[in-house]
Amino acid sequence: MHPIWFLVFDRFQLLDISGPLQVFASANEELVLVGRKPVYETSIHALQAGPVQSSSGVELMARALPRKLGRDIGTVLVPGGPGIWRPGLPTPHAQQSKNLDDLTAWVRRGALRMQRIASVCTGAFVLARAGLLDGGSAVTHWAVCGQLAKEHPAVDVQHDAIYSRSGRVWTSAGVTAGIDMALGMVEIDLGREVAMGVAKKLVVFYKRPGGQSQFSSALLAQTADDARIGKLHAWMTARLNQPLLVADMADQLSMTPRTFARFYQQRTGMTPALAVARMRLEKACQLVETRRQSLKSIALQCGFNSEEVLRRAFVRHLRVSPTEYRERFAAA
Repeated sequence: MHPIWFLVFDRFQLLDISGPLQVFASANEELVLVGRKPVYETSIHALQAGPVQSSSGVELMARALPRKLGRDIGTVLVPGGPGIWRPGLPTPHAQQSKNLDDLTAWVRRGALRMQRIASVCTGAFVLARAGLLDGGSAVTHWAVCGQLAKEHPAVDVQHDAIYSRSGRVWTSAGVTAGIDMALGMVEIDLGREVAMGVAKKLVVFYKRPGGQSQFSSALLAQTADDARIGKLHAWMTARLNQPLLVADMADQLSMTPRTFARFYQQRTGMTPALAVARMRLEKACQLVETRRQSLKSIALQCGFNSEEVLRRAFVRHLRVSPTEYRERFAAA
C-alpha cells in the first residue's frame, strides 16, 4: 500500500483535499475493476486529533500527526486556504499562527521520510517556509505567484503552470489544479491507462489545455499605491487603440522618459512596455468574453495591428487562442 496523508489546519480549502483524495480513491476503484489490488491508503491528519473546520464550514475528522515519523510515508499533501496567513488577509490570532508554525516545523522534520511531498494552491507557502522548494521549481495560485517569488527568491516560481514537479516535491496551482496534479501522480505510479480511466470517471481533463494564466486576466491590469500610477493607468486605458510611447506616458507625470521608466518599474515591478501589453491583453479578454464583437474588431480596439497579432498574444501569455478563451469564458 502507498499511504497518502492529507494535512489539514483551521480554515483549509476543502476542495484542495477532496479533489485529490477522490482521484486516488477512483484510482483504487479502477484497479479493482481489472482484478488488481488497491494501492492507495488515504488518511486525514492534523496537529491534534479531532474535527478540523474548512473555510466552507465543513469539518473533517483528523488523526493526530506523530511527533516523529517511525516509518516512511508514501505521499504527504498540504492544502491551501485562508487559514494560511499571507499579506492582504487579516493577521491570524496567536494560536493559529503558532499552529501553522508547528505544522511547518513538522513538515520540515519529516521531509526526509516522505517519498513524495506535495502542495495544492497556497499550501506551497508551507513547503517554501519549510525550505523544501529552495533551488527547485514550484507553482501556487496565480494571484499569489508574485508573492511566493518575492518571499522566497530561491524558488523558481512557474507563474503559468497547472502543476510543477521538482524531484519528489510537487506543487499545484489554485484549488482544482490539485486534481490535475493527483492525476499526474497516478500516471507516474500506475500508468497512463489507469490515470485516463480516472479522468473519464470524474469527467475532468486528463491533460488540461493551457496554463493557469487563462484564469488570471483580472490580475493583468497592475495597480500601485501611488495615486499618480492610478491616474496614468486610467489615461492609458482610454487610449489602448493608439500608440502609447514612453515619452507620452512620461509627459503625463511631468518626468523625463528615463526618470519615468525607472520610477514606473520601481512602483509596479514591470516596464512601461510590458504594462501596455498586459493592459491591452486584459481589455481584449474582457471584450472576448462578451461575444458581442468580432476578433478583428477587438484586435483593433485594443491596439493590436491584426487578428493574428491578437491570437499570438493570447497564445504567448495565456496558452490558449482567443477562440478557445471565448469558448470557456464567454457569457452565453
